[in-house]
Amino acid sequence: SMLTQEFTDTEIDFTETTVEQEAALKEDEDESSAPVVKLVNLIITEAVALKASDIHIEPFEDEIRVRYRIDGRLVVRDSAPRRLLGAILSRIKILARLDIAERRRPQDGRIKITTQDGKDYDLRVSVLPTNHGQSVVMRLLDKDNIKVGIRQLGLSEADFRIFKNLIRRPNGIILVTGPTGSGKTTTLYASLNELNRPDTKIITAEDPVEYYLSGINQVEVKHKIGLDFARVIRAMLRQAPNVILVGEMRDTETAQMGIQASLTGHLVFSTLHTNDAPSAVTRMIDMGVPAYLVASSVVAVLAQRLVRVNCSNCKQPHEPLESEIQAAGFTKEQLANATFMKGRGCAKCQKRGYKGRMGIFELMVLNNKIRELAFQGAATQDIRRAAVAGGMRVMFEDGLDKVLSGTTTLDEVFRVAKQAE
Repeated sequence: SMLTQEFTDTEIDFTETTVEQEAALKEDEDESSAPVVKLVNLIITEAVALKASDIHIEPFEDEIRVRYRIDGRLVVRDSAPRRLLGAILSRIKILARLDIAERRRPQDGRIKITTQDGKDYDLRVSVLPTNHGQSVVMRLLDKDNIKVGIRQLGLSEADFRIFKNLIRRPNGIILVTGPTGSGKTTTLYASLNELNRPDTKIITAEDPVEYYLSGINQVEVKHKIGLDFARVIRAMLRQAPNVILVGEMRDTETAQMGIQASLTGHLVFSTLHTNDAPSAVTRMIDMGVPAYLVASSVVAVLAQRLVRVNCSNCKQPHEPLESEIQAAGFTKEQLANATFMKGRGCAKCQKRGYKGRMGIFELMVLNNKIRELAFQGAATQDIRRAAVAGGMRVMFEDGLDKVLSGTTTLDEVFRVAKQAE
């Protein structure tokens, strides 16, 4: 497999087991046996070294497929023999403090690991029974991801300046929107890091708490005992915070509680799953929140996606196809100053040409015109038009700027951000 090149020293070969070894393994095949412990450790350390965000261990009829998600893309690792499934599952469950005997219900847990160079990682473990046995996904939470400030997110200079001032407001709602895995959590934590000073009280309600932030009070939503977002917010407000983060505006009640909080002098951060910034406003109204409340409380919406970044080691000048340039709608002036780049693919980026990701953004600050439209319950297109007229750069354009500067490619921008009508 393409991953083996850098890991030959730790390679475990599943294929070359002799009959005697098979017999020895059979007796030895429980979760504490050396081969299984070594295999699970290898899978985790390799994922860390490759900067994977998730590890997938999936049972099929005659094999166990191991895949890593790297820069948002799934990459297949060699398969392990099916007979190791029980032992691998038990080993992971022991590490995550889960019930080994439970095979029918989904389970969630955490594993804390420290790598050889002394870095700490948390793995969020999810076990799901499937038709071929229990499937495991481990989410690698790298604390360095959330030590970033808003400077490192990849906002354009203009958007960065606006956003920096927005988050210093005493009240109002700031929404970050985008599909799952578009970097919303990183943006929110970067904003909180920026505001995390001794004179500011910050409380978050999260489901679940993924990263632990020092100096910030984090509350985990627990549905089992009826502790949902709305109840957490209600309790939070009694603690007189300056800044509140509500993990997600899932329902009308949560949204209304968030709005009440913002109108009574708190700065509220939250997320939605909409495709662009203007539709976040209409989504809240569709959820049943009165339009006048949305219009008066939302200060700004930041929509985002992640694009893969050209590998700094192997990127080189690259001429996009005429058809791509047409589709992008570049002006003569933009083309004259463009430095198009693309990664060739090298050992550093696993021959992919990309290494790491960055955000592309669309920041909509609500002006009087947009508030008026929201208040009237106008359509998303009308709000978008007003936002663009007021100076908003749509996500597609922000992506194109990052292509023109050689940071990413047109393929990536076309993949994550369709041109808005």
